[in-house]
Amino acid sequence: MRILVCNDDGIDAPGLGKLWEAARLVTDDVWIVAPDGKRTAASSSITIARPLTMRQAGERRYSCSGTPADCVVTAMSWLFNDQPKPDLVLAGVNDGRNVAEDLAYSGTLGIAREATFWGIPAIGFSRVKEPRQTPADIHWLTGFIRRAWEERSKWAEAGHWLSVNLPADLPASIRQPRIGRDKIGRSADVLNEENGVTTLIVPRGRDHSSSKGDENDLIDLGHVCVNRLHWFGESKLDQGFVGSLAN
Repeated sequence: MRILVCNDDGIDAPGLGKLWEAARLVTDDVWIVAPDGKRTAASSSITIARPLTMRQAGERRYSCSGTPADCVVTAMSWLFNDQPKPDLVLAGVNDGRNVAEDLAYSGTLGIAREATFWGIPAIGFSRVKEPRQTPADIHWLTGFIRRAWEERSKWAEAGHWLSVNLPADLPASIRQPRIGRDKIGRSADVLNEENGVTTLIVPRGRDHSSSKGDENDLIDLGHVCVNRLHWFGESKLDQGFVGSLAN
């Protein structure tokens, strides 16, 4: 079994190391391709017709100058071009939860989404800030990855992937939450205004608003939250309405 591990926090991020350790207990054929720096909120963007730099950072370990999704693209189109593709792609463990609007913005989930474009099952892992980490975390992650792989026929349909949010403490019970609403980017701080040019910054963070049964609610109650997501974005319109658009 071959596993590819990627993230959006950068190749030196602690969460990537934790996920690599867990994957190594599932199989000895584990590869890392990760950005050379932090790429938060890169979503599913990829780099086309511009150079990308790949640096070998160790055995089966590479950094990429591009986006999180680029890490998957370069792995499939270059690193594994003339050898077997990964059987499973793991993303994370992200430094912070991925909930609500993050399903669209998240680079971690962008990795998983890109993997499904290549027909490969994928799981994106995220965890609350400042978790209470113990040696048991690796054991829990390993067990989760192994069970998910063994039961992949129940979730890894075409275009689908798993989003897993981890609470502060592991092990923990596992729930399937309702996707909530937790808007980010509500304000902007002006850094400078001069000659018609405004420099501003949208600060990181949000209120972590929640309602009963959504991701924030269950994560804060100490549960692991698992959702199956997909990239098929269509929502059928009434055919009469579609026909009326031509008139």
